[in-house]
Amino acid sequence: MTVHIGAKPGDIAETVLMPGDPYRARWAAETFLQDAKLVNEVRGMLGFTGTYKGNRVTIQGSGMGMPSLSIYANELMTEYGAQTLIRIGSCGGMQPHVAVRDVIIAMSATTITSPSSGIFKEINFAPTADYALLAAAVAVAKGKNTTTHVGGIYSSDVFYSERPDLDEQMVRHGILGVEMEAAELYTLAARHGRRALAILTVSDHLQTGEALPSEDREKTFGDMVEIALDAAFT
Repeated sequence: MTVHIGAKPGDIAETVLMPGDPYRARWAAETFLQDAKLVNEVRGMLGFTGTYKGNRVTIQGSGMGMPSLSIYANELMTEYGAQTLIRIGSCGGMQPHVAVRDVIIAMSATTITSPSSGIFKEINFAPTADYALLAAAVAVAKGKNTTTHVGGIYSSDVFYSERPDLDEQMVRHGILGVEMEAAELYTLAARHGRRALAILTVSDHLQTGEALPSEDREKTFGDMVEIALDAAFT
């Protein structure tokens, strides 16, 4: 048990999926895992452990933003021995060829700042995904009826951005989408020698203003979760 995770020793699997929304964690566990058991509910940040095709998996909510994710990822790695951590969540599309409902597999995550920024001082550390996990996810995605993109994303530390000039530069440099957690996850995984990946569903688009209707999200998010689970055990 840690300050933020009430799970007992052995309750957390070595493979952990991390949606931001704790209720999405519950939905994913009930939908994709067998014998899912609630292992954490401290501060309402739900976590479940069950099996997927015979493999133990934990699905633990991370909260919104890099500071929140940093707390849970740190504790999962250092106190519970998590080895593979995959963020599953939504993002905003930034490129014209990236459409709502598409899935982005994040090769790298650009950010202005994160909870880890202070330790690097003048260095601009480049947070990247684990290559083997990335390659496995790409291979799995080819078998899905979902348009998938692989490339860089932007992890923002604000939800309501007032920097259109920054968005323009992200688009100019090929960034596929924007979200709020992956850069810190990739940095922590590098620090602790773990595997990390972010697989994201495009739920809205910064250029077109289109947004995914709530009734359509479950099916599309399901594809993302299946890609994450199958990639983890490839």
